[in-house]
Amino acid sequence: MESLGVPSINGGSGGSGGYIRTIEWDMMNKYKFFPLSVLSSFSARCVLYPFTVIKTRMQIQRHSELYKGTFDAFHKIFKYEGVGGLYKGFWISAFQLVSGIFYITTYETVRHFLQHQGVRDSRIRAMAGGGCASLVGQTIIVPFDVISQHMMVLGQLDGLGKSRVVFNPLQISYIGQKKPQIALDIVKTLYKKDGIRGFYRGYFASICAYVPNSALWWSFYHFYQEHLARLAPAGTSTLLLQCVAAPLGGVTTVILTNPLDTVRARLQVQRSGSFGHTFRVLWGEERMGIFTKGLSPRMFQSVFFSFTIILGYESVKRFSVSDEYKEEVRW
Repeated sequence: MESLGVPSINGGSGGSGGYIRTIEWDMMNKYKFFPLSVLSSFSARCVLYPFTVIKTRMQIQRHSELYKGTFDAFHKIFKYEGVGGLYKGFWISAFQLVSGIFYITTYETVRHFLQHQGVRDSRIRAMAGGGCASLVGQTIIVPFDVISQHMMVLGQLDGLGKSRVVFNPLQISYIGQKKPQIALDIVKTLYKKDGIRGFYRGYFASICAYVPNSALWWSFYHFYQEHLARLAPAGTSTLLLQCVAAPLGGVTTVILTNPLDTVRARLQVQRSGSFGHTFRVLWGEERMGIFTKGLSPRMFQSVFFSFTIILGYESVKRFSVSDEYKEEVRW
């Protein structure tokens, strides 16, 4: 059955419930959606950013020379560098909010286009939309990502808390410098060494890591959502099912794509040459450990990020839905 061309809780488009599960792009008031979406995304990033710092530091270290695991890294960073150590590069990374607007607009637009082209499988539309959205988003955010990652690892302390440089590939003088000046020095040094290309170092690796990651995440999100809807008792909150499906999709995607993300981080921060060369060096150092390197913080980050982003995203869509559809949308 068809009802507004939108999948229902039962996996079809109308279903016995007679209500809308997926709120489509043309069903929302964009003047409400965009401001609420930015606010929701920023709030989630504030809470989850420390996991990004921990993940990046664990990915670029050799073996486990400094951090033994997620909780060990959190403890050492907090103990020796304070809260500021967990938020290094945050304001540079916050520019991801700009790319986020383009990301979600691309995702929803592609899904909407494919639906009108007769593609009814929500997982296929989600995969295509997620992949295209990531391509657009990464093109915008990679320069900020490169800068923020250098700030994340700059001046980290060793396991004994000694104030010595553990990693400073650009040879930036950061002692006594304020964060804006450090960021400016990184920008100047990158441009001096590599020109504009320096800000897109690892772009290909980012595309190889994030496009499949995004495509798979959205596809698994819809996959788990549909199966949970079939198993759940009648009347179960749609938002609850979505908030369970998102972390499941995140965990599945992280396990499948972790080596790609590790190569991306190494390539952008360590300036280690081509994608293939970086992979070979990493394989020589870690062997099968490439599949688990930085996996635990990335897993934690993905679970919490998936949950909070979907909770915020789907709630924002419900708050932004046009008046004509409000009675057909349930929480």
